[in-house]
Amino acid sequence: MDYAHIHQEDAEVYAAITGEDKRQAEGLELIPSENYVSLAVREAMASTLTNKYSEGYPGKRYYGGQEFTDNVERLAIARAKELFGAGFANVQPLGGANANIAAYMALMQPGDTILGMDLSHGGHLTHGHPVTYISKVFNFVRYGMKDVETGEIDYDALEATAKETRPKVILAGFSAYPRTLDWKRIADIAHGVDALAVADVAHIAGLIAGEALENPFMHGFDVLTTTTHKTLRGPRGGMILTRDDAEIAKKIDKAVFPGLQGGPHMHQIAAKAISFREALQPSFKTYARDVITNAQAMAEVFKAHGTRLLTGGTDNHLILADVWSSFNISGKDAEHRLDEAGITLNKNSIADDTRGPMDPSGIRFGTPALTTRGFNAEECKEVAELMISVLTNGDEKTITDARTRVKEMADAHPVPESFV
Repeated sequence: MDYAHIHQEDAEVYAAITGEDKRQAEGLELIPSENYVSLAVREAMASTLTNKYSEGYPGKRYYGGQEFTDNVERLAIARAKELFGAGFANVQPLGGANANIAAYMALMQPGDTILGMDLSHGGHLTHGHPVTYISKVFNFVRYGMKDVETGEIDYDALEATAKETRPKVILAGFSAYPRTLDWKRIADIAHGVDALAVADVAHIAGLIAGEALENPFMHGFDVLTTTTHKTLRGPRGGMILTRDDAEIAKKIDKAVFPGLQGGPHMHQIAAKAISFREALQPSFKTYARDVITNAQAMAEVFKAHGTRLLTGGTDNHLILADVWSSFNISGKDAEHRLDEAGITLNKNSIADDTRGPMDPSGIRFGTPALTTRGFNAEECKEVAELMISVLTNGDEKTITDARTRVKEMADAHPVPESFV
């Protein structure tokens, strides 16, 4: 993308943007929640739609001049519904956290109980961690894994907690859990205590859309919340999908606007519409399958080197490794060392972590962005070997050699401009 006007107007911002362009081009992105978008999505984000206020919904706006914004939002809604088999879609949430909070507001009253996955076992901050403001509004109770080595969720304990606490919502979903969930079991538990079943599929939305993982709607879930980036490969944003209940959909619309947000970001919604069209193409199914194949290939390399992987491997796009016990290095130091080699991932707490969250025992990494760049399983195995060499021996020569090879691999796989 040409930044000529930024270059002319603001040299400092221009330097930061072009520096980031160079970093992304020359390095390998392994943060599981990050990906690359098409040039069409980026152009939509920079379009004149950013100038327009559009409070309300298509056909029911508070300002005039909405002919084209209505068209864009209707396109995004229709494509989202088709992509996920939903009856209703709200594409206005500005992010995943906004989508989750709006869903809570729509489905519960302050003080009501929600049962969600423990952050330390793979959940997300917005699933009720005490540091969040939303945890002061609703009563969050938690479930987790029975066995951190296999990743098995303690469904019996989940059911017992549900019967004891009678939540209004049971929330399934995660930000650092490498396995699949038993969607039907969770939906049955929820409906057995007259609760709604809500899935936060932010991390795996693209894998569901690409039919590489099961869709919770097929197993009785009532609502899905998600981001539109990560594996879905769209702009940073959020979305809420309702299976077939019009009354729930109306409550969600009211909770998003005017309950939580003001004017939607129409340039972002246009970008969402484009990315949903991209995800509806047959090639996206191949992409989704390859993301999982590549992640499993990397996991096998780490396991072959004796690395302790939380849950023993992966069924999706991400891997959680205990580097403290495996390489005698903290997650923070591992992140920094790999960054020097041009491999970007994030430090991450693991279940029953004895270290603090800012310098934890684990790292989290995955394959959505590598797969977008065209990496295959064998190349992902080589990336895993490079990571292990750097984690094992952090001397200057090892890191320099790894960075040289990383740049060669990155140069061989430039970020594609189009996915259609």
